[in-house]
Amino acid sequence: MSVVVAHAPTPEGRAALARAGDECRLRHTSLVIVKSAGSRLPDGVSPGDYDAELEQACRELEASGVSCEVRDVDGDAPAAESVLAAAGQLSADVIVIGLRRRTPVGKLLLGSNAQRILLDAECPVLAVKAEPAPSH
Repeated sequence: MSVVVAHAPTPEGRAALARAGDECRLRHTSLVIVKSAGSRLPDGVSPGDYDAELEQACRELEASGVSCEVRDVDGDAPAAESVLAAAGQLSADVIVIGLRRRTPVGKLLLGSNAQRILLDAECPVLAVKAEPAPSH
């Protein structure tokens, strides 16, 4: 059993990763990180920077007692497919995903990957939000 987290180099992805680490410590299990495809990274984030961020995160997780594995998404497949496949292969305890804060109109449309994971996962899905940015 394990915890699977969908990760992107965004505040929401980092919040999901932090919560996934917490879940692993609570459940005494390992973590599998399904990383974003290089072609889907936010502007200004290079694949090398993203890999370095994940390596650092894994070092920190392992120092806190969480065994960590990083998996690439499968080619150009939607991220949801890779997350669901990993969760199925591992008989995951839970999938952790990050959600963006949305406007009232945006709340009518959930991101397609998040929606697919929430609807199609065979295990529980924990959706987390990033901490709001401090207002000045």
